[in-house]
Amino acid sequence: MLPIKIIFLLNLTYMNDPSFFLEGLISNNETVVKNIYEGSFRKVLSFIANNNGQKEDAEDIFQKALLQLVVRYKKERFVINTSFEAYLFTVCKNLWRRELNKSKKEVTNLTIVELKDDDEDIARAIVEQKRWELFTECLDKISDNCRVILKLFFEKVSYAKIVEKLHYNSETVARQRVFKCKNKLKELIRKDVRYRELTNI
Repeated sequence: MLPIKIIFLLNLTYMNDPSFFLEGLISNNETVVKNIYEGSFRKVLSFIANNNGQKEDAEDIFQKALLQLVVRYKKERFVINTSFEAYLFTVCKNLWRRELNKSKKEVTNLTIVELKDDDEDIARAIVEQKRWELFTECLDKISDNCRVILKLFFEKVSYAKIVEKLHYNSETVARQRVFKCKNKLKELIRKDVRYRELTNI
């Protein structure tokens, strides 16, 4: 029998592997599920509470995120390239943003609200998550300068601030740089084999 110390170290190694958590979710392993909640829920709760949500919203989003991961992993054994905790947090953030956008549409289009069933909603969320992953992977592939300026642009930082932060000569130069970098990013995304699949859904 292996010494307790070695067993503990082996367990730590497994727990650093995202597939350990995905497999645990699929098999409904109580210990793994409990570990996921203890390790990730508080951060998700904090994010949602700071973005117009309540504890009940955080609980719903967390459940939806776990269900989304289970459904997707059963269908395709995808690989997580970050820590499981970081990946789950991103899924929760995207789901909450989606929820907020959906709420806005429902408020502005009260007569055209369509209630989607859970299966269709999960399928749409998985596609949106895949699109987000493609976008972030391509963003990581462009030059450091382009990545910095596009992140500022996507965060809605004004051109005046971009000029100040990146020491450009004028707002015109900053706009041209954003335009060129956006085109580079679009080109990378369109070249990816997943692009056609994700745009035809």
